[in-house]
Amino acid sequence: MDAKKSRNEAPRRFSRRVEGIRGSINPSDYELLRRFVTDHGKIMPSRLTGLTAKQQRQVQRAVKRARVIGLLP
Repeated sequence: MDAKKSRNEAPRRFSRRVEGIRGSINPSDYELLRRFVTDHGKIMPSRLTGLTAKQQRQVQRAVKRARVIGLLP
């Protein structure tokens, strides 16, 4: 057995920005949500944040709700 990786195998991505966060993301958690929004107010894509698809959807929902509340731009 060879220990080499195949060419087509992508390196595993780990969620660096949501370490230690389990469960749902609270829209009123301003400090956490600021990490996922750019200076211009755009939500960062998962390829930059390293989130899974499920986590990205939770962040997206929380950011949009925080905008309605008035916590984020």
